[in-house]
Amino acid sequence: MPRIKPPAALLASPDDIEQQFYEALQRGDIDKLMAVWSDDDEIACVHPGGPRLIGATAIRASFEAMFANGAINAFPEKVRRVLSHSSAVHNVLERVQVMSQDGLQSAWLIATNVYLKGAQGWRLVAHHASPGTAREAEEIAEAGSTLH
Repeated sequence: MPRIKPPAALLASPDDIEQQFYEALQRGDIDKLMAVWSDDDEIACVHPGGPRLIGATAIRASFEAMFANGAINAFPEKVRRVLSHSSAVHNVLERVQVMSQDGLQSAWLIATNVYLKGAQGWRLVAHHASPGTAREAEEIAEAGSTLH
């Protein structure tokens, strides 16, 4: 009897889901972005300086509004992970690239992404981002100059 293989989404790790999240931001792909979120009614998202958004409808609308200005060039630079059997918390330094009159500029955000493992496999249940400071940029620069 052939063994039935579970869908790929059920095999995904929190790291896989996070990669899909940032790829969707970089492409401005709302459907791919929403596919990483849990179907739970209580999912939550906080954008820098913004209100708490609850539920897929509010979260989707906020990202659609952002994507109206183009894709979001956000790149996870440093990820600190706490993982258990059915939950994961990632604290991420995000480098966001924006074009200005002076050329391509980088800004830093501090984000927390929370994942739960359920019937769908790993899914995002909360994303909270805050403005970073010069300290985050210094931390990245110091890490890049260290030889191992």
